[in-house]
Amino acid sequence: MVCYMKVISPKIQFFEPLDGPAMLKRLERAGRVCYKSENKITVGSAEQFLGSIIRRGHESVLEHEKITVSIICDRGVTHELVRHRIASYSQESTRYCNYTNEKFGSELTFIKPCFWAEDDPKYAVWKEQMAQLEETYQRLLEAGASPQEARSILPNSLKTEIVVTMNLREWRHFFRLRTAPAAHPQMREMAELLLEAFRNGVPVIFDDLT
Repeated sequence: MVCYMKVISPKIQFFEPLDGPAMLKRLERAGRVCYKSENKITVGSAEQFLGSIIRRGHESVLEHEKITVSIICDRGVTHELVRHRIASYSQESTRYCNYTNEKFGSELTFIKPCFWAEDDPKYAVWKEQMAQLEETYQRLLEAGASPQEARSILPNSLKTEIVVTMNLREWRHFFRLRTAPAAHPQMREMAELLLEAFRNGVPVIFDDLT
């Protein structure tokens, strides 16, 4: 029996291209209804207006826009991610995916733990265990187990893909919690990747978050 185990790092990708300036204009239009100040909309006024309402804590306006991302991470991270309930999720299912099929490279893929360097003895122990689990998974399928039965031995480190949609207010809440020092290291690693991409794609809205 040949094992082809792969180890990768987490990745994120926007589900569709972000048009940050257009998003800000729509948010400004919605927010100014509260003050009936639509007559103050000018070229470039959106950033100043939205920065002001964020500073005042009037974040309900941000709920009018959403961002959808595709995240590749380990299953342990997704167990924490789906606790954010004001969101929509679609996740790769180990119940239906048979990882011995060619479309998966006939292998299991694992996410590299961010807390161990590759020359750390603990990383070597982890990698050895992942290889053993891949072999056991293959043996179960060869013995006639279904993917939903064989998945019972799959670990938190297994790579998964999940599509996540949240409104901008909820994304801000997510980043406050998941980039904090107390967050799980792998969750924080993924959240920091997302936050950097969001800052680059949408001006103002995430600039105050660190």
